[in-house]
Amino acid sequence: MANKGLVYDGCNFFRQRLVLSLLSGKRVTIRNIRSKDDNPGLRDFEASFIRLMDKITNGTRIEINQTGTVLSFQPGLLYGGSVEHECNPQRSVGYCLEALLMLAPFMKNSLRAVLKGVTNDQMDPSVDTLKASAIPLMKKFGLDGEGLELKVVKRGMPPGGGGEVLFTCPVRRTIRPVQLTDPGKIKRIRGTAYSVRVSPQMANRIVDSARSILNKFIPDIYIYTDHMKGANAGKSPGFGLSLVAETTNGSFLSAELVSSPQGQGDPALPEDLGRKCATLLLEEIYRYTSVTRWTVSIEDALSKLGCDGGFVDSTNQSLSLLYMTLGQQDVSKALLGPLSPYTIAFLRHVRDFFQIMFKMEAQKHEEESQKGGDKVLMTCVGAGYTNISKTLK
Repeated sequence: MANKGLVYDGCNFFRQRLVLSLLSGKRVTIRNIRSKDDNPGLRDFEASFIRLMDKITNGTRIEINQTGTVLSFQPGLLYGGSVEHECNPQRSVGYCLEALLMLAPFMKNSLRAVLKGVTNDQMDPSVDTLKASAIPLMKKFGLDGEGLELKVVKRGMPPGGGGEVLFTCPVRRTIRPVQLTDPGKIKRIRGTAYSVRVSPQMANRIVDSARSILNKFIPDIYIYTDHMKGANAGKSPGFGLSLVAETTNGSFLSAELVSSPQGQGDPALPEDLGRKCATLLLEEIYRYTSVTRWTVSIEDALSKLGCDGGFVDSTNQSLSLLYMTLGQQDVSKALLGPLSPYTIAFLRHVRDFFQIMFKMEAQKHEEESQKGGDKVLMTCVGAGYTNISKTLK
């Protein structure tokens, strides 16, 4: 088993395994990738992801069998530098970006990645959401400085894509431990309503409908409208909304919705999309209450302004847990909302690759006034991971 590294079955949690393989230096073999499917093997977007991992590393060896059902991945050195990649339009740029956020601080050279493709879709976190919630989270772990930036150069909606995103990140020798235990109260809500290849009025209609719900909750709301034209508008029409609530202690909770791709699904009205996205954000804040408590209206239930989803929103749970795992050999704590299935799988993989276990404590609410979802306090001692390949100036 020593020479074979870790062996997994199936295509689930594909990115987690490759990312942790690169960080730990452990070889990974994934077998039976959709072997019983009518169309077996790796999908185009997974092959595209493997190519991106190859571009940001040096000496990675990848072997795929003829049917694409077995992948052998021998990780090389995380090299970084300047990279340009055309993401497969089956998945958005966020699919690749989530992995880059995890890997970028540990590279030899600062990363400057230009990713092209679909910027906003209904499956993956959009660039807007990652910019507003993941980047501030990275700063909590000491990954700040001028070099950390995420920018939408062109916006691309599915199915055509045509968007472009620039991500730059400085390298760090170590990650600092954190105590993210008190999310604080919600103090403001920010958002971006975007539209491409449709009337600019669409974005304004989204803003009005989202505000009609959020104004009952908090006065400090600002939703930008972003209407890109011409070459910057990608190849397909569409619109959407990304919302982020910021707390007094610098926690960010996000929600987003995107219109259905052209010719697929039911067409959405901008008013419905705005209202639904606002409600999703309120649910993220007031994470997973029991059904009986919804007897009052959502606005009344949320009037306490308590942030009950923990310090990190569901989109960024695995990113925060990875940084805690790789932190200095000190105790890190983070308060999370209910763990998503993706996060639970991530914790199992962290145990496999780094032998790090988290202590999980359920946090119940003592007072009736603080209704809300149960939270989980995650505690671990960092692995003391050091970026040995970082070039010292």
